[in-house]
Amino acid sequence: MKKIQAPDAGSQVHEVEPVYLSGMAVKKKVSGWSGFDFAQFFADKINIIEAIKAGISFNLYELLSAYVPLAESDWVQVLGISSKTLQRYKAAGDHVFSPIHSEKIIEMAEVTFMGNEVFGAEDKFKLWLNAPSFALGGYKPKELLVSSYGKEMVLGELTRLHYGIFV
Repeated sequence: MKKIQAPDAGSQVHEVEPVYLSGMAVKKKVSGWSGFDFAQFFADKINIIEAIKAGISFNLYELLSAYVPLAESDWVQVLGISSKTLQRYKAAGDHVFSPIHSEKIIEMAEVTFMGNEVFGAEDKFKLWLNAPSFALGGYKPKELLVSSYGKEMVLGELTRLHYGIFV
């Protein structure tokens, strides 16, 4: 498996991205999204940090957004950009997200991975994301994902559910 190069490698990072993704293929398929080993991806924190610093390409964003159960309107809220800006990035084809946006994209994939692990099925996780939660102050988990603190609350609740801790 090739690792994403350090940020000073510049464009090499984005050339390695597809190789990195395909090199992780087939080890553990996630329901409905075959070919990517999220457990291995999230285990390598240094690689994630390097990818964030270098920026996530729009192509990788499209792959991850197909996995994450968020609509485009949700993505623009999470990323703090307009729908028109997101469309402009898509039209450009070679857009690389800033580190702040890249981190948000990876965070949403992390929440989705954890949610799918806890609920065992994408549809059940999606229902949970869109239902008000007493443990989250009556908010829908999806509504909290716009901030890092909210994301941590959602991951914390998923962890408690995973271990059967109901507060």
